[in-house]
Amino acid sequence: MTVNNQMVVGTLMNLADNPTRVSIGQEWRDEDVVKRIPIIVTGNDFSTVWAPLIRDGRMDKFYWQPTREDILNIVYQMYRKDGLMKSEIEKIIDTFPNQALDFYGALRSRTYDSSILKWVSQIGGLAKLEENVLRKKKGEELPEFIAPEQTVESLIEAGESLVKEQRMVMEMRLSDVYMKKQEGTGPGIGFS
Repeated sequence: MTVNNQMVVGTLMNLADNPTRVSIGQEWRDEDVVKRIPIIVTGNDFSTVWAPLIRDGRMDKFYWQPTREDILNIVYQMYRKDGLMKSEIEKIIDTFPNQALDFYGALRSRTYDSSILKWVSQIGGLAKLEENVLRKKKGEELPEFIAPEQTVESLIEAGESLVKEQRMVMEMRLSDVYMKKQEGTGPGIGFS
């Protein structure tokens, strides 16, 4: 856990315990009384947040599970500038049902990853990357990178690759191997 996380948790605990008196790192003064305001926190997984901070009575939790239509509209907005139609987005969602929203964003990243690797290879490989990109003098042209066209086919191909990786992680239980290192550390705040 980092010092910043400790400070955030400490400040939030202070606000939860005494919401009308807020210190900004100085001594408490009687006139430091403020009106209560809600603090809204969003997140995907609060299981790693310090339990006293999220206990009932201290925090109201609202859970949202997006409907298929919500997912369709959100993913459509992600790819709107790429020129994909809603029916094409629907095909992608139908191909990969029950995936989290970040999966659909990762599809774009995956298509860019392969294009960037091709581009690096075309400009001379990793060895020449610094010379060809970072050490250019003012006025010299940089190598041109052409962003990949986002097509249903390329996104589905990227999705199949991601699903294969998900399966490998689950089958190999890589998370269990990682978590073994965490055993025996005792109770704590547990931010990751």
